[in-house]
Amino acid sequence: MKLMKSILAAFTLALASFFVAAPVAMAQGSVVVVIDEGRILGDSKAGKDMLTKLKNIENQINAELKPTRDSLETERQALAGKLQGKTRDAVVADTALVKQIEDFQKKSNDFAQKRNTVSQEYAATEQKAFSEFNAALEPALLDVIKAKGAQVVLSKSQAVFSADSVDVSADVVSKLDSKTAAINVVRQRAPAPQK
Repeated sequence: MKLMKSILAAFTLALASFFVAAPVAMAQGSVVVVIDEGRILGDSKAGKDMLTKLKNIENQINAELKPTRDSLETERQALAGKLQGKTRDAVVADTALVKQIEDFQKKSNDFAQKRNTVSQEYAATEQKAFSEFNAALEPALLDVIKAKGAQVVLSKSQAVFSADSVDVSADVVSKLDSKTAAINVVRQRAPAPQK
């Protein structure tokens, strides 16, 4: 069985070599550059600014949710104490307790809906911010591509191997920093529910 796996591995490696070598042979003479999107995002002024603003919005959302979350947890613990040791019939017979449970369930459902709404708002905010970042990045990237005379740009995360000499991420960061130091990040809001 091990021999079979070794043969299959060798065959797979031979096929992979062929598929890698064929495009390389066709691309000879082409200038290929590589970019590291994570590095560009993390090292550029605009990327750092955007990530900081997104983190601040996330913290703001969490601060908005915390009082209700804490209140519900306190109420849940109080209800758990009242329910402890009671049978289902005893709970059903206590109309005041049933009303408290129903009220708690409604508050919990409302909170879950609110949390879902702000989660969607944050996702929309993040999407818009990345769209703004990409819009700022594009001209900087195109300037670097033009300056290097590149015909092919690869993502470093998608390349099997790339020499450091073809990585133009630092050049892109420098160009982006010279053009855009900040990204406009505005919290997106869901439309108010219609009644």
